[in-house]
Amino acid sequence: MPATIASFKIDYHQFLAPDGRLISDQDLPALATDFDQLLALYRVMVNTRTFDKKAIALQRTGKLGTYASCLGHEATHVAIGSAMKEEDCFAPMYREYGAQFCRGVRMSEVLLYWGGDERGSDFSGPPHDFAWCVPIATQCLHAAGSALAFKLRGEPRVAVTVVGDGGSSKGDALEAMNAASAFDLPLVLVIVNNQWAISVPRSKQNHAKTLAQKGIAAGLPAVQVDGNDLIASRWVMEQALERARAGKGATIIEMMTYRLSDHTTADDATRYRDREEVEEAWKREPVARLRRYLIDQGAWSREQDDALIKEAAELVESEVAEYLAVGKPGIESMFDYMYAELPHDLSEQRERALEELK
Repeated sequence: MPATIASFKIDYHQFLAPDGRLISDQDLPALATDFDQLLALYRVMVNTRTFDKKAIALQRTGKLGTYASCLGHEATHVAIGSAMKEEDCFAPMYREYGAQFCRGVRMSEVLLYWGGDERGSDFSGPPHDFAWCVPIATQCLHAAGSALAFKLRGEPRVAVTVVGDGGSSKGDALEAMNAASAFDLPLVLVIVNNQWAISVPRSKQNHAKTLAQKGIAAGLPAVQVDGNDLIASRWVMEQALERARAGKGATIIEMMTYRLSDHTTADDATRYRDREEVEEAWKREPVARLRRYLIDQGAWSREQDDALIKEAAELVESEVAEYLAVGKPGIESMFDYMYAELPHDLSEQRERALEELK
């Protein structure tokens, strides 16, 4: 008989059921009864969803370019961003607005980026955070490199990155995991499993029981969490960040959620996804789940929620107005920020472009 030289397991964490009720009142994290903090995070989630709906409307009316919706990801993203410290480094993908709002990024800046204006990438918040990354999974290597720098400098900082279920199959993500293991890096890599890699369902991406177990191949601790449960997602993030900050290395987290929207506004998910599947996913969505919990606990009311939704709409409208009021950048900007010293051929093109404008 062969001997077993190693065995592994993936723990799954969940505190709130889809109906907003506590699964158990045992071993709850402090956040579960810290209603002031929970309400502050719920507010960010509502603001994010309101912003997302408005951004899609702007794209449909020609006031925004292609946009990647975050509908359904609010708990996952807010948990990530709110758990981090300012000195930590965030390397996002392209739809983690809730995480970025927690870190000080303005809605108008997100709109600038998707409106085709690179000035949006010079956003508010920690200047060491990375800008949006559309190439799939390359942000994982950016985060791993940052984590290596933190370790070499002896800084108690953590690099955090996000990749989708499809992106977790890219070499960049796997290489980042391997580097994190080999160099014992302060990195938290979150696989946001929203079940669809554009039009490819999770069932056809691979037959592994979890995506978290990809971390095991790299020798890293890995867990899975209900990404629609803000309390559980935030708790798991806190554990991973604390571990990394204490010099104990990286963690891989798989957050289970669902993409309630099209992949981007250039996509039509009805062509490949059953309506019944989406309707079922709406029963597990994160905003209503946390709202029901807060109301059941007596910390919130329907009237307060109506007022918050109105307040969120007003905030979003003011940010949209600021975005629309920003003038277009000068045509010379496409030349001025490309090279430290502009090559002669591009210098000539720059002058020609300015002349034509005149």
